[in-house]
Amino acid sequence: MRLFVAAWPPDEVMRSLAALDRPEIPGLRWTTPDQWHVTLRFFGDCGVEKATAALSTVDAAPTTAVLGPATGRLGPELLQVPVAGLDDVAGNVVAATRHVGLAPPDRPFRGHLTVARARPRRGVDLRSFCGVALAGEWAVEEITLVASRLHPQGARYEVVHRHPLA
Repeated sequence: MRLFVAAWPPDEVMRSLAALDRPEIPGLRWTTPDQWHVTLRFFGDCGVEKATAALSTVDAAPTTAVLGPATGRLGPELLQVPVAGLDDVAGNVVAATRHVGLAPPDRPFRGHLTVARARPRRGVDLRSFCGVALAGEWAVEEITLVASRLHPQGARYEVVHRHPLA
């Protein structure tokens, strides 16, 4: 089972994201509200029990996530909105779960919320979607372990464990 650790935005942030113009363009798939989250750590295929046990050792304080200030790209195929304020939580998650699943990437954490994905080699230029003002903030008081199941219209997510930040 593909697993990851995530923080989820509240309804008011979701409404801001839902208000973005989302034209239909061949080769571009817009993410949906049930997919809007900030990934703190991706495990890939691994056991739920091992991931849950490791996640239960995370010792991080609640924090404030700050969305924005505008849409941008992560590489040529991903349209996103940056999310600041989760660096310490993500660092604690990586430290507590280093031995679970895929090795964590050897790069700084870049909090973001994915808005759309362009299919490779389809010629979709995301630059015209960059710079759309979008801002918000929310209290992050828990993190979740999420199971991801691939689907032709985008991944389907199921929260399998919740861990409060204290």
